[in-house]
Amino acid sequence: MSKLLNTDQINQYRKDGAVLIKGKFDKAWIECLREGISKDILNPSPRFVRHTKDDDLPGYFEDFWTWDLFDEFTDFVHNSPTAQIASELMDASQVNLVMDNWFLREAGSKSGAPFHHDISYFDFDGSMCVLWLPLEPVLKEEAISWIKGSHLWDKLYIRTRFQEGHPDDGRAGVVNGKSYDITPDILNNKDDYEFLQWDLDIGDCVFFDIRTLHGSLSQSVPKNTIHRYTLRMAKEGSRIEYRGDWAQAERAIMESNGYQNGDDLSGKMFPTLYQRI
Repeated sequence: MSKLLNTDQINQYRKDGAVLIKGKFDKAWIECLREGISKDILNPSPRFVRHTKDDDLPGYFEDFWTWDLFDEFTDFVHNSPTAQIASELMDASQVNLVMDNWFLREAGSKSGAPFHHDISYFDFDGSMCVLWLPLEPVLKEEAISWIKGSHLWDKLYIRTRFQEGHPDDGRAGVVNGKSYDITPDILNNKDDYEFLQWDLDIGDCVFFDIRTLHGSLSQSVPKNTIHRYTLRMAKEGSRIEYRGDWAQAERAIMESNGYQNGDDLSGKMFPTLYQRI
């Protein structure tokens, strides 16, 4: 199978923690995901949430672990170029699905994503990458921003909630043998960081390391409803590692499917998407 990425893209991902990859998803994939989100909103999973408190205001919505509930998402995770790209970036001989996730911000919504990194939100550990795929063109001022090199800081940050006010799920300290910090006040200290930002056309995406800090750098309010689809994938050897109490709800779902602390990210909930021949 021919390569999808060049050496510069792979090196940028590993050095910077995020890389722009242009034109790998045709319009059929974009429409497929938009259709899946539309169906999900009408029949959401138990994990569906509206992050905007006031129901009278334009909303910010999210759902996850829906890849096996809607044919459009199932088709995408198994048949799109995503898993091969992940394999090349992580130098993985096997790539397993960790979690799918989508976000929708209605036109006029003032809610946005706090700065965070994905590794501490769930009971996962290992080499993992994330696809961030907008389903309409987006200017960098309206997109997510990534802090260059933050995946190499060797730090863990307490989970920050996406709901308004962005409260932290705990205090800095040692939890289950791991040291956690509160995410720095990035928005009020922008000069202290180097940010990665890109304009994206239809079919463009960003892949980033699961440890890279990212969030909404500007306070722009969308004039039109916007859709974002994300996919987390793991290299062979990744596993379940219990984190703080904040991950109990997601942990209960895994445990109800027979998973325990230390188990490999494989099997029913974490199917293999790609194997290098």
